[in-house]
Amino acid sequence: MKNWLWIISTSLLALQWLIVHYSGIHLAPHWEALLSGVSIFGAAFILSWAAELAQLDIPQALALAFLALIAVLPEYAVDIYFASLPGKDPSYISYATANMTGANRLLIGLGWSTVVIAFWLKSGQRIIALGKDQKVEIVALGVATLYSFVIPLKGTISVIDAFFLLSLFVVYMVIISWAHHEEPELEGPPEMIARSCSTGTRRAITILLFAYSGLTIFSAAEPFAEGLLSSGRTLGIEEFLLVQWLAPLASESPEFIVAILFALRGNPQAAMRTLVSSKVNQWTLLIGMLPLAYATSAGEVIPMQMDDRQVEEVLLTAAQSLFAVVVILSLSFSLNEALVLLVLFATQLFFTSTEVRLLYSYGYIVLAIGTAFLVRDNRESLLSLVLRGRR
Repeated sequence: MKNWLWIISTSLLALQWLIVHYSGIHLAPHWEALLSGVSIFGAAFILSWAAELAQLDIPQALALAFLALIAVLPEYAVDIYFASLPGKDPSYISYATANMTGANRLLIGLGWSTVVIAFWLKSGQRIIALGKDQKVEIVALGVATLYSFVIPLKGTISVIDAFFLLSLFVVYMVIISWAHHEEPELEGPPEMIARSCSTGTRRAITILLFAYSGLTIFSAAEPFAEGLLSSGRTLGIEEFLLVQWLAPLASESPEFIVAILFALRGNPQAAMRTLVSSKVNQWTLLIGMLPLAYATSAGEVIPMQMDDRQVEEVLLTAAQSLFAVVVILSLSFSLNEALVLLVLFATQLFFTSTEVRLLYSYGYIVLAIGTAFLVRDNRESLLSLVLRGRR
């Protein structure tokens, strides 16, 4: 009965928004943000159950990659929407990179850190051990991060960048599809569904859960972001900051909720795998889609030109990503490391000057180099990855 109550209640949370959205009912911005936000919360539960069920048929890495891809749909919808505007009005060009950099820094600075803190509060354990098979995500993220430093150096995001990053994403998905398949330990609604249904019925339910949660998240993304933006404008908050932080916070909420649920259920590896996979998605597929959306809107194949502020934001985001990759090279993520990432992220929000952003960027890079070569576990892991890469 408890499992059925969970299924019914979360389904209704998502359903109320689908009814509002597809019936054409117009609501005030604050009500639109509230109802769409509640639906995203319900859909996140459904998505986590679908991912757990999918692990009965495909490798965990691939199941969680699909979960991450669906959970990040709101961010894709919002950012591609912003990227399509500059082709018609160049004054909007800063919004696409603002949204993309904000989303990526939120994911690491707030998302990764929150998972460790949630697991510590639940279990008292201060370290999350990552699985050896998670090196695939780390290598993919490392390659994408190193390439991302090219973008601020040339000051544009072009179709060449899109080709490289999209190719990297395809390679990443192919490799994790070859991962070893292990039977997961299920509990709650997924365990009930797996126990009571035949294989064919279970697979059909899994696909239905993915589709239902994906439809809910996708349909709620833009109204949730727009509702929050309208509320922010009413309060007199700068629009660039709204686009960079408030909209991504709304669109990133599904994957944050899913990851925290995994951590609170005592499965921090799945939580971190979800967020690292989301970061790979955003750092490859999302950035790769931006110049394509821009070129389509402009009606010609031209690169997205970035101003000085956007260049600084991309550099800072790349530097944070580099430090984060080095931190998890040892296949562990401690509470202390999480707090460092959280503090560095939180404090930079109070400074908007060029000098301070560059200082944070160089600070991340120095920390990354120091952690990679001075910490024994990280140094050995880096050497191992380089040697395996050569082979």
